[in-house]
Amino acid sequence: MNNRELYTDLLIKILANTIYEDPPCEGWKQPFNLSVRNDGKDWPSVAHTMVGIRRLENLRDLTQRVLKENTPGHFIETGVWRGGCCILMRGVLAANGVRDRNIYVADSFKGLPPPSGLQDIGSIIHTFPELAISETQVRANFEKYGLLDDQVIFVPGFFQDTLKVLDASPFALLRLDGDMYDSTYVALEQLYPRLSPGGFVIIDDYGAIQHCARAVTDFRAKHGIVEPLQQVDWTGIWWQRAVI
Repeated sequence: MNNRELYTDLLIKILANTIYEDPPCEGWKQPFNLSVRNDGKDWPSVAHTMVGIRRLENLRDLTQRVLKENTPGHFIETGVWRGGCCILMRGVLAANGVRDRNIYVADSFKGLPPPSGLQDIGSIIHTFPELAISETQVRANFEKYGLLDDQVIFVPGFFQDTLKVLDASPFALLRLDGDMYDSTYVALEQLYPRLSPGGFVIIDDYGAIQHCARAVTDFRAKHGIVEPLQQVDWTGIWWQRAVI
């Protein structure tokens, strides 16, 4: 294992806090469980991400693959919580000495909006205060790793307002974690046309939230996207945009 791999492997363990083993948030009423944390099936009380080790490793590997294959573009996550996945992507860039790509950190930083369309009826995820993490806190989390610099660009606000006016392209990797149908569909609608051929789309909640999965299915069907879905774990999936 080379120094870059040692660094990113340790970064993943710290981001998920499998080292100090913090328990889930108070409402979960259970102790730390390594298997659960590996699969990203709890909401940690301290760790900077809830996606789990397997999805973090997938993100690290696809970010590294973008660099290896020289796929043009920046990186963006829509729905960042405490910022862990964006911190990881910035860490991979740092470990490779990459200075000409940015990490876009897109979130309301106020939690999720109430359902506004028929496709999100029944969703209650907007009622969880644990999901409302301020931009100030996310910035502070980047600083703890020494990774807050001019390559990290914050995009505050709801996606339907911010993504259509975001002056950034192309992208090499999209990581979508909007949970809801509208949040997922809007992100795909606004960002997928800017994704470079050979670039990657990662969907965090495809297996866990039916609203999210339906948005992906509808978008792919509407635009004739047939690239196969690759499974990461019980909920995460990704696909690579065809190279023209």
